[in-house]
Amino acid sequence: MPESRFWLLRDIRAARKQGPESIRRRQQARLADIVAYARARSPYYRQLYHGVPDQITNPAQLPVTSKAELMPRFDDWVTDPDVTLAKVRAHVEDPSLIGEKFLGRYTVATTSGTSGARGIFLTEDRAMAVGTTLIAARIMPTWLGPAGLLRIVARGGRMAAVVATDGHFAAYVGATQMRNRSRLGRKQAEVFSVHSPLPELVDALNRFQPAVIIGYASVIALLAGEQESGRLRIRPVLVQPGGETLAAGEYQRIARAFNATVRDGYAATECLFMAYRCQHGWLHVNADWVLLEPVDADHQPVPPGQRSHTVLLTNLANRIQPILRYDLGDSIEARPQPCPCGDPLPAIGLQGRAGDVLTFPTHSGDEVAITPLAFGTLIDRTPGVELFPDRTNRADNVAGASAPGRRRRCRPDMARSAHRDRWPAHHARSRQSRRRTRPRTTRTGPRGQVPHCDPTTRNHSRKPPPHVLMRPLVGARRL
Repeated sequence: MPESRFWLLRDIRAARKQGPESIRRRQQARLADIVAYARARSPYYRQLYHGVPDQITNPAQLPVTSKAELMPRFDDWVTDPDVTLAKVRAHVEDPSLIGEKFLGRYTVATTSGTSGARGIFLTEDRAMAVGTTLIAARIMPTWLGPAGLLRIVARGGRMAAVVATDGHFAAYVGATQMRNRSRLGRKQAEVFSVHSPLPELVDALNRFQPAVIIGYASVIALLAGEQESGRLRIRPVLVQPGGETLAAGEYQRIARAFNATVRDGYAATECLFMAYRCQHGWLHVNADWVLLEPVDADHQPVPPGQRSHTVLLTNLANRIQPILRYDLGDSIEARPQPCPCGDPLPAIGLQGRAGDVLTFPTHSGDEVAITPLAFGTLIDRTPGVELFPDRTNRADNVAGASAPGRRRRCRPDMARSAHRDRWPAHHARSRQSRRRTRPRTTRTGPRGQVPHCDPTTRNHSRKPPPHVLMRPLVGARRL
Protein backbone atom coordinates (compact mmCIF):
# COMPACT_ATOMS: atom_id res chain seq x y z
CA MET A 1 0.00 0.00 0.00
CA PRO A 2 1.28 3.53 -0.68
CA GLU A 3 2.47 5.35 2.45
CA SER A 4 2.76 9.13 2.57
CA ARG A 5 5.71 10.80 4.26
CA PHE A 6 3.38 11.98 7.01
CA TRP A 7 2.11 8.42 7.56
CA LEU A 8 5.68 7.11 7.71
CA LEU A 9 6.67 9.82 10.18
CA ARG A 10 3.79 8.98 12.51
CA ASP A 11 4.32 5.21 12.21
CA ILE A 12 8.07 5.37 12.86
CA ARG A 13 7.55 7.45 15.98
CA ALA A 14 4.67 5.28 17.19
CA ALA A 15 6.58 2.02 16.72
CA ARG A 16 9.35 2.95 19.14
CA LYS A 17 6.99 4.64 21.58
CA GLN A 18 4.70 1.60 21.74
CA GLY A 19 7.56 -0.79 22.51
CA PRO A 20 9.00 -4.16 21.41
CA GLU A 21 5.68 -5.95 20.87
CA SER A 22 4.46 -3.22 18.51
CA ILE A 23 7.75 -3.38 16.60
CA ARG A 24 7.45 -7.19 16.32
CA ARG A 25 3.89 -6.95 14.94
CA ARG A 26 4.96 -4.46 12.29
CA GLN A 27 7.93 -6.62 11.33
CA GLN A 28 5.84 -9.78 11.00
CA ALA A 29 3.12 -8.07 8.93
CA ARG A 30 5.66 -6.47 6.60
CA LEU A 31 7.54 -9.75 6.18
CA ALA A 32 4.35 -11.54 5.11
CA ASP A 33 3.54 -8.66 2.76
CA ILE A 34 6.88 -8.54 0.95
CA VAL A 35 7.09 -12.34 0.67
CA ALA A 36 3.67 -12.39 -0.99
CA TYR A 37 4.71 -9.55 -3.29
CA ALA A 38 7.98 -11.27 -4.28
CA ARG A 39 6.22 -14.56 -4.91
CA ALA A 40 3.67 -12.84 -7.17
CA ARG A 41 6.01 -10.52 -9.10
CA SER A 42 9.46 -12.17 -9.19
CA PRO A 43 9.93 -15.33 -11.31
CA TYR A 44 12.99 -16.19 -9.24
CA TYR A 45 11.15 -16.12 -5.92
CA ARG A 46 8.12 -17.83 -7.39
CA GLN A 47 10.35 -20.77 -8.26
CA LEU A 48 12.38 -20.59 -5.02
CA TYR A 49 9.28 -20.51 -2.83
CA HIS A 50 7.55 -23.42 -4.53
CA GLY A 51 6.38 -25.60 -1.66
CA VAL A 52 6.79 -22.82 0.94
CA PRO A 53 3.59 -22.22 2.99
CA ASP A 54 1.38 -19.37 1.81
CA GLN A 55 1.30 -17.81 5.28
CA ILE A 56 4.76 -16.96 6.61
CA THR A 57 4.92 -16.61 10.37
CA ASN A 58 8.63 -17.33 10.83
CA PRO A 59 11.46 -16.22 8.50
CA ALA A 60 13.12 -19.62 9.00
CA GLN A 61 10.38 -21.03 6.76
CA LEU A 62 12.14 -19.34 3.83
CA PRO A 63 15.32 -20.49 2.08
CA VAL A 64 18.51 -18.44 2.33
CA THR A 65 19.65 -16.30 -0.62
CA SER A 66 22.96 -14.65 -1.52
CA LYS A 67 24.39 -12.15 -3.97
CA ALA A 68 26.29 -14.92 -5.77
CA GLU A 69 23.00 -16.75 -6.42
CA LEU A 70 20.85 -13.71 -7.18
CA MET A 71 23.00 -11.67 -9.56
CA PRO A 72 23.12 -14.35 -12.32
CA ARG A 73 19.30 -14.42 -12.14
CA PHE A 74 18.92 -10.63 -12.11
CA ASP A 75 16.17 -10.40 -14.74
CA ASP A 76 14.09 -13.02 -12.90
CA TRP A 77 14.93 -11.56 -9.49
CA VAL A 78 13.50 -8.06 -10.05
CA THR A 79 9.76 -7.47 -9.84
CA ASP A 80 9.47 -4.98 -12.73
CA PRO A 81 9.64 -6.62 -16.19
CA ASP A 82 10.92 -3.33 -17.68
CA VAL A 83 14.12 -3.75 -15.67
CA THR A 84 16.86 -5.91 -17.21
CA LEU A 85 20.48 -6.37 -16.30
CA ALA A 86 21.61 -5.16 -19.73
CA LYS A 87 19.69 -1.89 -19.34
CA VAL A 88 20.90 -1.32 -15.78
CA ARG A 89 24.51 -2.03 -16.74
CA ALA A 90 24.28 0.53 -19.51
CA HIS A 91 23.07 3.02 -16.90
CA VAL A 92 25.87 2.37 -14.39
CA GLU A 93 28.55 2.42 -17.08
CA ASP A 94 27.67 6.05 -17.79
CA PRO A 95 29.19 8.32 -15.09
CA SER A 96 27.04 11.23 -16.23
CA LEU A 97 23.99 9.33 -14.91
CA ILE A 98 25.23 9.08 -11.30
CA GLY A 99 22.31 10.16 -9.14
CA GLU A 100 19.83 10.01 -12.02
CA LYS A 101 16.94 7.59 -11.58
CA PHE A 102 16.86 4.53 -13.80
CA LEU A 103 13.65 4.51 -15.88
CA GLY A 104 12.73 7.64 -13.97
CA ARG A 105 11.75 5.70 -10.84
CA TYR A 106 14.63 3.64 -9.40
CA THR A 107 17.81 4.72 -7.62
CA VAL A 108 20.75 2.58 -8.73
CA ALA A 109 23.90 1.81 -6.73
CA THR A 110 26.70 -0.69 -7.17
CA THR A 111 29.03 -2.55 -4.87
CA SER A 112 32.72 -2.62 -5.73
CA GLY A 113 33.32 -6.32 -5.08
CA THR A 114 35.95 -5.78 -2.37
CA SER A 115 34.11 -8.16 -0.02
CA GLY A 116 32.33 -10.43 -2.47
CA ALA A 117 30.99 -10.56 -6.03
CA ARG A 118 30.03 -7.21 -7.53
CA GLY A 119 26.38 -6.29 -7.31
CA ILE A 120 23.91 -3.83 -8.82
CA PHE A 121 21.03 -2.76 -6.60
CA LEU A 122 17.86 -0.78 -7.28
CA THR A 123 15.82 1.06 -4.67
CA GLU A 124 12.31 2.31 -5.28
CA ASP A 125 10.97 5.63 -4.06
CA ARG A 126 8.98 3.97 -1.26
CA ALA A 127 12.12 2.45 0.28
CA MET A 128 14.02 5.72 -0.15
CA ALA A 129 11.22 7.50 1.72
CA VAL A 130 11.41 4.95 4.54
CA GLY A 131 15.16 5.53 4.85
CA THR A 132 15.05 9.33 4.85
CA THR A 133 12.15 9.37 7.32
CA LEU A 134 14.01 7.01 9.67
CA ILE A 135 16.96 9.40 9.58
CA ALA A 136 14.85 12.49 10.19
CA ALA A 137 12.42 11.10 12.76
CA ARG A 138 14.50 8.55 14.65
CA ILE A 139 18.24 8.58 14.03
CA MET A 140 19.16 12.29 14.05
CA PRO A 141 17.00 13.13 17.10
CA THR A 142 18.53 10.17 18.96
CA TRP A 143 22.06 11.26 18.13
CA LEU A 144 21.75 15.00 18.69
CA GLY A 145 18.55 15.88 20.51
CA PRO A 146 16.77 19.21 19.92
CA ALA A 147 19.79 21.30 20.98
CA GLY A 148 22.12 19.55 18.54
CA LEU A 149 19.66 19.88 15.67
CA LEU A 150 19.36 23.60 16.37
CA ARG A 151 23.17 23.94 16.34
CA ILE A 152 23.24 22.36 12.87
CA VAL A 153 20.67 24.89 11.66
CA ALA A 154 22.60 27.76 13.28
CA ARG A 155 25.74 26.71 11.38
CA GLY A 156 23.98 26.80 8.04
CA GLY A 157 22.93 23.16 7.85
CA ARG A 158 25.82 22.39 5.51
CA MET A 159 26.76 18.73 5.00
CA ALA A 160 30.06 17.49 3.57
CA ALA A 161 30.21 13.98 2.11
CA VAL A 162 33.75 12.65 1.63
CA VAL A 163 33.12 9.68 -0.64
CA ALA A 164 34.35 7.73 -3.65
CA THR A 165 33.27 9.71 -6.69
CA ASP A 166 34.25 7.43 -9.55
CA GLY A 167 31.23 5.14 -9.67
CA HIS A 168 27.59 4.63 -8.78
CA PHE A 169 28.41 3.98 -5.12
CA ALA A 170 25.52 4.44 -2.69
CA ALA A 171 26.98 7.34 -0.68
CA TYR A 172 27.90 9.32 -3.82
CA VAL A 173 24.55 8.61 -5.45
CA GLY A 174 22.69 9.76 -2.32
CA ALA A 175 24.74 12.94 -1.94
CA THR A 176 24.33 13.75 -5.62
CA GLN A 177 20.57 13.32 -5.42
CA MET A 178 20.46 15.61 -2.39
CA ARG A 179 22.37 18.29 -4.30
CA ASN A 180 20.22 17.94 -7.40
CA ARG A 181 16.94 18.13 -5.52
CA SER A 182 16.87 21.93 -5.18
CA ARG A 183 18.91 25.10 -5.15
CA LEU A 184 19.02 24.86 -1.35
CA GLY A 185 20.37 21.33 -1.65
CA ARG A 186 23.20 22.53 -3.87
CA LYS A 187 24.12 25.12 -1.24
CA GLN A 188 23.86 22.86 1.79
CA ALA A 189 25.35 19.60 0.47
CA GLU A 190 28.81 19.28 -1.03
CA VAL A 191 30.64 16.21 -2.27
CA PHE A 192 34.39 15.86 -1.72
CA SER A 193 36.31 13.11 -3.46
CA VAL A 194 38.16 10.58 -1.35
CA HIS A 195 40.74 10.55 -4.16
CA SER A 196 41.67 14.20 -3.60
CA PRO A 197 45.15 14.86 -2.17
CA LEU A 198 44.81 15.52 1.54
CA PRO A 199 45.99 19.18 1.42
CA GLU A 200 43.40 19.96 -1.27
CA LEU A 201 40.67 18.22 0.72
CA VAL A 202 41.60 20.18 3.84
CA ASP A 203 41.52 23.51 1.98
CA ALA A 204 38.13 22.72 0.45
CA LEU A 205 36.62 21.76 3.80
CA ASN A 206 38.01 24.91 5.41
CA ARG A 207 36.21 26.96 2.77
CA PHE A 208 32.93 25.03 3.04
CA GLN A 209 32.73 24.86 6.87
CA PRO A 210 30.30 21.91 7.21
CA ALA A 211 27.99 21.45 10.17
CA VAL A 212 27.84 17.71 9.41
CA ILE A 213 30.62 15.64 7.87
CA ILE A 214 30.20 12.05 6.75
CA GLY A 215 32.80 9.88 5.09
CA TYR A 216 34.84 6.74 4.99
CA ALA A 217 36.14 6.04 8.49
CA SER A 218 39.85 6.07 7.64
CA VAL A 219 39.40 9.41 5.84
CA ILE A 220 37.68 10.88 8.90
CA ALA A 221 40.57 9.61 11.04
CA LEU A 222 43.06 11.35 8.73
CA LEU A 223 41.03 14.56 8.86
CA ALA A 224 40.99 14.40 12.66
CA GLY A 225 44.78 14.45 12.54
CA GLU A 226 44.67 17.51 10.29
CA GLN A 227 42.29 19.18 12.75
CA GLU A 228 44.64 18.38 15.63
CA SER A 229 47.55 19.89 13.71
CA GLY A 230 45.62 23.09 13.03
CA ARG A 231 45.66 22.73 9.25
CA LEU A 232 41.97 21.81 9.21
CA ARG A 233 39.79 24.36 10.99
CA ILE A 234 36.13 23.29 10.93
CA ARG A 235 33.45 23.12 13.64
CA PRO A 236 31.06 20.29 12.78
CA VAL A 237 28.22 19.39 15.11
CA LEU A 238 28.07 15.77 13.91
CA VAL A 239 30.82 13.57 12.46
CA GLN A 240 29.69 10.29 10.93
CA PRO A 241 32.44 7.83 9.96
CA GLY A 242 31.36 4.74 8.05
CA GLY A 243 32.40 1.90 5.78
CA GLU A 244 34.91 0.28 8.14
CA THR A 245 35.59 -0.26 11.82
CA LEU A 246 37.91 1.98 13.80
CA ALA A 247 39.49 1.13 17.14
CA ALA A 248 37.42 2.41 20.05
CA GLY A 249 40.08 4.99 20.92
CA GLU A 250 39.90 6.45 17.44
CA TYR A 251 36.25 7.44 17.84
CA GLN A 252 37.15 9.26 21.05
CA ARG A 253 40.10 10.98 19.37
CA ILE A 254 37.88 12.15 16.50
CA ALA A 255 35.30 13.50 18.96
CA ARG A 256 38.00 15.44 20.84
CA ALA A 257 39.62 16.76 17.68
CA PHE A 258 36.37 18.18 16.29
CA ASN A 259 34.62 18.81 19.64
CA ALA A 260 31.63 17.13 18.02
CA THR A 261 29.25 14.23 18.42
CA VAL A 262 30.62 11.15 16.63
CA ARG A 263 28.13 8.45 15.67
CA ASP A 264 27.99 5.78 13.02
CA GLY A 265 25.43 3.33 11.72
CA TYR A 266 25.16 -0.04 10.06
CA ALA A 267 24.23 0.06 6.40
CA ALA A 268 24.85 -1.74 3.14
CA THR A 269 23.99 -1.03 -0.46
CA GLU A 270 21.34 -3.74 -0.11
CA CYS A 271 19.72 -1.83 2.77
CA LEU A 272 20.83 1.67 3.71
CA PHE A 273 19.05 1.97 7.07
CA MET A 274 19.77 -1.19 9.06
CA ALA A 275 20.90 0.22 12.40
CA TYR A 276 22.28 3.27 14.24
CA ARG A 277 24.67 3.49 17.20
CA CYS A 278 23.62 4.81 20.61
CA GLN A 279 25.77 6.58 23.20
CA HIS A 280 26.54 3.23 24.86
CA GLY A 281 28.13 1.86 21.70
CA TRP A 282 25.37 -0.57 20.66
CA LEU A 283 23.75 -0.59 17.23
CA HIS A 284 19.96 -0.45 17.36
CA VAL A 285 18.24 -2.24 14.50
CA ASN A 286 15.36 -0.47 12.75
CA ALA A 287 13.44 -3.71 13.26
CA ASP A 288 10.12 -2.31 12.09
CA TRP A 289 11.61 -2.11 8.57
CA VAL A 290 14.61 -4.48 8.76
CA LEU A 291 15.04 -8.08 9.84
CA LEU A 292 18.52 -9.27 10.86
CA GLU A 293 19.05 -12.92 11.80
CA PRO A 294 22.38 -13.91 13.39
CA VAL A 295 23.13 -17.47 12.26
CA ASP A 296 25.90 -20.05 12.32
CA ALA A 297 27.72 -21.53 9.32
CA ASP A 298 24.72 -23.79 8.64
CA HIS A 299 22.32 -20.82 8.77
CA GLN A 300 20.87 -21.97 12.08
CA PRO A 301 19.91 -19.32 14.69
CA VAL A 302 22.60 -18.14 17.09
CA PRO A 303 21.42 -17.22 20.62
CA PRO A 304 21.83 -13.68 22.00
CA GLY A 305 25.24 -13.03 23.48
CA GLN A 306 27.00 -15.29 20.95
CA ARG A 307 28.77 -13.97 17.87
CA SER A 308 27.31 -15.23 14.62
CA HIS A 309 29.10 -16.70 11.63
CA THR A 310 27.05 -14.47 9.33
CA VAL A 311 23.82 -12.49 9.33
CA LEU A 312 20.74 -12.86 7.14
CA LEU A 313 19.21 -9.58 5.98
CA THR A 314 15.59 -8.98 4.99
CA ASN A 315 14.78 -5.49 3.71
CA LEU A 316 11.08 -5.01 4.45
CA ALA A 317 10.76 -1.76 2.48
CA ASN A 318 12.22 -2.39 -0.99
CA ARG A 319 10.05 -4.39 -3.40
CA ILE A 320 11.72 -3.83 -6.77
CA GLN A 321 14.63 -6.17 -5.92
CA PRO A 322 13.55 -8.17 -2.86
CA ILE A 323 16.29 -8.87 -0.32
CA LEU A 324 14.91 -11.81 1.68
CA ARG A 325 17.06 -13.84 4.11
CA TYR A 326 20.09 -12.60 2.20
CA ASP A 327 23.50 -13.76 3.47
CA LEU A 328 25.26 -10.46 4.14
CA GLY A 329 28.47 -12.04 5.43
CA ASP A 330 28.93 -9.86 8.53
CA SER A 331 29.33 -11.21 12.04
CA ILE A 332 27.01 -9.75 14.67
CA GLU A 333 26.05 -10.42 18.28
CA ALA A 334 22.56 -9.73 19.64
CA ARG A 335 22.52 -8.09 23.07
CA PRO A 336 20.73 -10.42 25.54
CA GLN A 337 19.45 -7.66 27.85
CA PRO A 338 17.79 -4.34 27.05
CA CYS A 339 20.26 -1.58 26.20
CA PRO A 340 21.02 0.84 29.06
CA CYS A 341 20.21 3.73 26.71
CA GLY A 342 16.52 2.77 27.00
CA ASP A 343 15.90 2.34 23.27
CA PRO A 344 13.36 -0.50 22.79
CA LEU A 345 14.75 -1.45 19.37
CA PRO A 346 16.94 -4.59 19.44
CA ALA A 347 20.63 -3.93 20.02
CA ILE A 348 23.54 -5.68 18.30
CA GLY A 349 27.32 -5.57 18.24
CA LEU A 350 29.09 -5.75 14.89
CA GLN A 351 32.40 -7.27 13.87
CA GLY A 352 33.10 -4.75 11.12
CA ARG A 353 35.71 -4.49 8.43
CA ALA A 354 39.08 -2.96 9.16
CA GLY A 355 41.49 -1.21 6.84
CA ASP A 356 44.97 0.28 6.84
CA VAL A 357 46.05 3.62 5.42
CA LEU A 358 48.59 3.18 2.61
CA THR A 359 51.22 5.82 1.96
CA PHE A 360 53.14 6.69 -1.21
CA PRO A 361 56.22 8.92 -1.58
CA THR A 362 56.07 12.18 -3.53
CA HIS A 363 58.72 13.96 -5.63
CA SER A 364 59.71 16.03 -2.61
CA GLY A 365 60.24 13.00 -0.40
CA ASP A 366 57.08 13.52 1.63
CA GLU A 367 54.42 10.86 1.94
CA VAL A 368 50.85 10.94 0.64
CA ALA A 369 48.24 8.92 2.53
CA ILE A 370 45.84 6.80 0.46
CA THR A 371 42.79 5.46 2.26
CA PRO A 372 41.55 1.87 1.82
CA LEU A 373 38.52 3.06 -0.15
CA ALA A 374 40.60 5.03 -2.64
CA PHE A 375 42.95 2.09 -3.11
CA GLY A 376 40.03 -0.31 -3.36
CA THR A 377 38.30 1.62 -6.12
CA LEU A 378 41.60 1.79 -8.01
CA ILE A 379 42.04 -1.98 -7.83
CA ASP A 380 38.39 -2.42 -8.75
CA ARG A 381 39.15 -0.85 -12.13
CA THR A 382 42.40 -2.72 -12.76
CA PRO A 383 42.02 -5.30 -15.58
CA GLY A 384 42.24 -8.88 -14.36
CA VAL A 385 41.35 -8.23 -10.71
CA GLU A 386 37.91 -9.50 -9.82
CA LEU A 387 38.12 -9.50 -6.01
CA PHE A 388 40.79 -8.61 -3.50
CA PRO A 389 41.32 -8.78 0.28
CA ASP A 390 42.97 -6.20 2.54
CA ARG A 391 46.30 -7.96 2.94
CA THR A 392 49.96 -7.27 2.30
CA ASN A 393 52.98 -9.38 3.08
CA ARG A 394 55.71 -6.72 3.00
CA ALA A 395 56.31 -3.15 1.96
CA ASP A 396 56.32 -3.81 -1.79
CA ASN A 397 53.66 -6.50 -2.13
CA VAL A 398 49.88 -6.36 -2.09
CA ALA A 399 47.74 -9.47 -2.12
CA GLY A 400 45.07 -9.63 -4.79
CA ALA A 401 42.47 -12.34 -5.19
CA SER A 402 40.73 -13.46 -8.33
CA ALA A 403 37.21 -14.81 -8.23
CA PRO A 404 36.95 -18.57 -7.75
CA GLY A 405 37.10 -20.22 -11.13
CA ARG A 406 38.55 -17.07 -12.73
CA ARG A 407 42.19 -17.13 -11.75
CA ARG A 408 43.25 -14.22 -13.93
CA ARG A 409 46.51 -12.67 -12.85
CA CYS A 410 46.85 -8.93 -12.49
CA ARG A 411 49.98 -7.96 -14.38
CA PRO A 412 52.07 -5.30 -12.61
CA ASP A 413 52.07 -3.13 -15.74
CA MET A 414 48.25 -3.03 -15.69
CA ALA A 415 48.18 -1.97 -12.06
CA ARG A 416 50.88 0.65 -12.55
CA SER A 417 49.01 2.04 -15.54
CA ALA A 418 45.80 2.31 -13.54
CA HIS A 419 47.74 3.91 -10.68
CA ARG A 420 49.36 6.41 -13.08
CA ASP A 421 45.95 7.39 -14.46
CA ARG A 422 44.53 7.96 -10.96
CA TRP A 423 47.51 9.64 -9.26
CA PRO A 424 49.86 10.84 -12.05
CA ALA A 425 51.75 13.24 -9.78
CA HIS A 426 52.98 10.39 -7.60
CA HIS A 427 53.76 7.82 -10.29
CA ALA A 428 57.34 8.89 -10.87
CA ARG A 429 58.22 7.94 -7.33
CA SER A 430 56.33 4.65 -7.22
CA ARG A 431 59.29 2.48 -8.22
CA GLN A 432 61.54 4.08 -5.65
CA SER A 433 59.06 3.17 -2.94
CA ARG A 434 59.71 -0.55 -3.36
CA ARG A 435 62.20 -0.63 -0.54
CA ARG A 436 62.58 -3.96 1.16
CA THR A 437 62.27 -2.45 4.58
CA ARG A 438 59.98 -3.49 7.35
CA PRO A 439 56.89 -1.29 7.06
CA ARG A 440 55.45 0.65 9.94
CA THR A 441 51.75 -0.07 10.41
CA THR A 442 49.08 2.14 11.92
CA ARG A 443 45.84 0.26 12.41
CA THR A 444 42.51 1.85 11.62
CA GLY A 445 40.71 -1.22 12.89
CA PRO A 446 41.08 -3.59 15.85
CA ARG A 447 44.57 -4.64 16.84
CA GLY A 448 46.09 -7.65 15.17
CA GLN A 449 46.26 -8.88 11.62
CA VAL A 450 43.94 -7.41 9.03
CA PRO A 451 40.99 -9.80 8.66
CA HIS A 452 41.14 -11.52 5.31
CA CYS A 453 37.80 -11.63 3.54
CA ASP A 454 37.16 -14.91 1.76
CA PRO A 455 35.30 -13.92 -1.42
CA THR A 456 33.56 -17.29 -1.63
CA THR A 457 31.80 -16.92 1.72
CA ARG A 458 32.50 -13.33 2.79
CA ASN A 459 33.69 -14.85 6.05
CA HIS A 460 36.54 -13.14 7.86
CA SER A 461 39.42 -15.46 8.56
CA ARG A 462 43.11 -15.24 9.34
CA LYS A 463 44.42 -17.25 6.39
CA PRO A 464 44.06 -16.39 2.72
CA PRO A 465 42.43 -18.91 0.39
CA PRO A 466 44.52 -20.72 -2.21
CA HIS A 467 43.55 -18.33 -5.01
CA VAL A 468 45.25 -15.30 -3.39
CA LEU A 469 47.92 -14.09 -5.79
CA MET A 470 50.89 -12.19 -4.37
CA ARG A 471 51.95 -9.50 -6.84
CA PRO A 472 54.01 -6.33 -6.59
CA LEU A 473 51.46 -3.68 -7.61
CA VAL A 474 52.26 -0.04 -7.04
CA GLY A 475 54.95 -0.10 -4.41
CA ALA A 476 52.71 0.76 -1.50
CA ARG A 477 53.74 0.51 2.10
CA ARG A 478 51.52 0.71 5.12
CA LEU A 479 51.86 3.25 7.88
